[in-house]
Amino acid sequence: MEYPDLRQSPQKLGCYIGVGMKKREIARQLARQSGVTAGEAADRLDFAVHEILARLRQGKAADLPGVGTFSLNQDGKLAFVRENEKRHG
Repeated sequence: MEYPDLRQSPQKLGCYIGVGMKKREIARQLARQSGVTAGEAADRLDFAVHEILARLRQGKAADLPGVGTFSLNQDGKLAFVRENEKRHG
């Protein structure tokens, strides 16, 4: 899957490009599992995505405990390593 160049300005970059689920679906699942409203779950999801993007734009990796690590390669393309792949290889 081709990911966008994350060095672009936030206005040009949709936060949920290349994700298999839509934001609404993710927020609903988060709401069900955490007992908050879908709106609150969507706000939390937006915050997490924006924090990840901010770290990447600063040239830092963004770790999601239990999931994996997002980083940028030398071409500015998004790279993701699942947590279980970090341990095994």
